[in-house]
Amino acid sequence: MTNIRALLSYNIKKRREKLGISQAKLAEKVDTSTNYIAQIEQKNKFPSPEMLERLAAALEMDTPELFSATPFPVEAIQQFHEGIKADVEKRIERLIKSNK
Repeated sequence: MTNIRALLSYNIKKRREKLGISQAKLAEKVDTSTNYIAQIEQKNKFPSPEMLERLAAALEMDTPELFSATPFPVEAIQQFHEGIKADVEKRIERLIKSNK
């Protein structure tokens, strides 16, 4: 799992809560299941570009805002950076192993 999922999950959940709507209501607005919204918020699923646009519209925001790190606390941004670094290190290790 990449940390872009964590960023998306956080922003969707926080915006949904700020608007005072349930996962079920959001699911209804974007024509999907409550389970799918829960999976996105739990970082288990990543929506298609089309679904991202529908989610942004339902949450009354621009699509790029779904990936904005602005509302994140400093600790969350540090975790995001550490996660990216770990992902890059793993991929480099795999490349090195595959070239031996």
